[in-house]
Amino acid sequence: MTRILIVDDQHDIRAGIRAMLRLDPGLVVAGDLSDGLQVIPFLREHPVDLVLMDIRMPGIDGVEATRRIRKEHPPEQTRVIVLTTFDQDDIVLAALRAGANGFLSKTVSPAELVAGIAEVMGGGGALSTAATAALIGHMTDNPPPAIDRDLLHRFTALTPRERDVTVLVASGLSNDEIAARMSVSPFTVKTHAVRAMTKVGARDRAQLVSFAFRAGLYP
Repeated sequence: MTRILIVDDQHDIRAGIRAMLRLDPGLVVAGDLSDGLQVIPFLREHPVDLVLMDIRMPGIDGVEATRRIRKEHPPEQTRVIVLTTFDQDDIVLAALRAGANGFLSKTVSPAELVAGIAEVMGGGGALSTAATAALIGHMTDNPPPAIDRDLLHRFTALTPRERDVTVLVASGLSNDEIAARMSVSPFTVKTHAVRAMTKVGARDRAQLVSFAFRAGLYP
């Protein structure tokens, strides 16, 4: 059973998310809040497995609320998926740097939301297509001033297949698209990606992309 906290300043949005989560009987809404300042007090009294976090809210925004969560709750204890209509690269990066495990648009379908939650709860990272494009766009437009040699050394532990998958992930392809290109199953792609994340110390898919760019391994 996955306990979820919904944080969004719009009542209709919170109600809509609740309705989407009913698709999966293994997901339970532990509460919903309209203000980022309420998050930490709530979590101290009612621990949850996952927070679905809006960005634009009164009090403090979702990035700051996520940052405060991380001061008391490590990623393996309380995961955070940022939900927003904003897909600008600066917001994506700020949310990920604050400790978010995933970033999904509010326009995702119910099935995509449930799938994203499953991905994050399984130790992966959920990034919508728009968020992935924003992240890659920022990395491409703002390459690191120099190769991070420490990160590059970490990537030497990858097998050739894991390295190939990493580069394709960094190009913005989904598991299905990578599977088709490499003539393997999506499960095999996911396995290679998870192993690559473990070897280089990336907490999720988004951080793997960031590490790859900083190590000079982008396409």
